[in-house]
Amino acid sequence: MKRIIFFTALLTMGLLASFSPFGGQESQAASASQLKVFSVEKGDYFLTDKVIMPEAEWKKLLTPDQYRILRQKGTEPSFSGETLHIHAKGVYRCAGCGLDLFSSTDKYDSRTGWPSFTRPVAPENVQTAPDNSFFTRRTEVLCPRCGGHLGHVFEDGPEPTGLRYCMNSLALQFVSLEQGGAE
Repeated sequence: MKRIIFFTALLTMGLLASFSPFGGQESQAASASQLKVFSVEKGDYFLTDKVIMPEAEWKKLLTPDQYRILRQKGTEPSFSGETLHIHAKGVYRCAGCGLDLFSSTDKYDSRTGWPSFTRPVAPENVQTAPDNSFFTRRTEVLCPRCGGHLGHVFEDGPEPTGLRYCMNSLALQFVSLEQGGAE
């Protein structure tokens, strides 16, 4: 409820043109502030606005740990996240903006201590960038809608992709697609 009120305030201030992923903008041409992404519930692509707001607003929206991970590129201790232990059918969304990122059908136990997936729900629903921090080369995974740091992708995953999207649990919000709604 707090998140809905917060995004309603952002709409009023003009910082966010559309919170709803089904904002009725499918027929409009994409602008520089819009993205074409996939919705699991809708089963189709749609246009959505990027979420751009001052860091002070992110601090109000997110918990301190979520802020550290999503906005400051932090990580959580292995085996500590709640979404690691979820085995229900559903979708994992960005905890910052609600964008669909990963499906439970692509989740697997990588034994690393972080939720791992073989692929995103659609290539457009994640961004990647080189990460050369901590004296190593990795590929960072970001939310294309809000720019939040989600984790990293590695080339040591199972078939069919050979990829391991190793995500921070606190960067994800699980929404059940089984009877009963969100978990």
